[in-house]
Parts: sequence; structure tokens; C-alpha cells
Amino acid sequence: MSEFTTSTAPADVVRRQYLASAAADLEALRATLAPDVEWTEMAGFPLAGTYRTPDGVTANVMEQLGKDWEDWTAHDDTYVVDGENVVVLARYTAVNKATGKAIDVRVAHHFVVRGGLIVRFEQFVDTALVREAMTG
Repeated sequence: MSEFTTSTAPADVVRRQYLASAAADLEALRATLAPDVEWTEMAGFPLAGTYRTPDGVTANVMEQLGKDWEDWTAHDDTYVVDGENVVVLARYTAVNKATGKAIDVRVAHHFVVRGGLIVRFEQFVDTALVREAMTG
């Protein structure tokens, strides 16, 4: 195992979450989440709401995205770290299965990492662009 795979540094934990998500490795993704995680998808986003527990997050967010979108990927590019707070500037790319419309949307994610696990997540995204791709 490399130092990265076991690091509890907040940015490393968050990066492992993105890598697991991109690989559709839900078990590895759940391993980055605290048992009492609070994961909030922005109001107006198709999956808006707050989900708890690692299983709750993957069942209600990642598995649902996979049903509606082809190749849903969060591309993390810029990390801003302040203690346990990690803000990631990223973009989502995907193709909606129902409409065939593609998205390439900028997003910001705020993570709080404690003890090597993500305890909170909040999404900021242009929900109108996502919804537009979902309508015929």
C-alpha cells in the first residue's frame, strides 16, 4: 500500500473519494465516509437533499446518478484546504440517458474531514444546466 492510500490528510481522503467515484467503486467510496456522514446535494439538483450513512449516500446519490446518466464523472481540479475543510473546484461531465444531451458543468464541493473520514459534504452547482440536459 502506498502512503496515499492510507493517508488521513483531508485532501488525500477527498481525492480517494473522487477516484473511487470515477471508478464506480462504491465500496472504496464508502470507505472514505464517516458512519454518521451528512452528504447534501444542492436544492434544485435532481437528487437534492441530505443523505446519511455511507450506504445511504451511495444508494441515494451515486447509484441514482448511474441510472439517469452515462459516464457521470466529477473531475476534481483545484483543492483549497483549511484544516479539516477541503473545497474542491471541479466539473461534472455526463450524458443523460433519456435525452442524449451532454453536460460539462462547473461545480464546487465543500468537504469536512475528521479522523481520516468525510463527515460532511455540500455541493454547489448550476442546477439549471443539469436540469436542461434532462429535458427533451
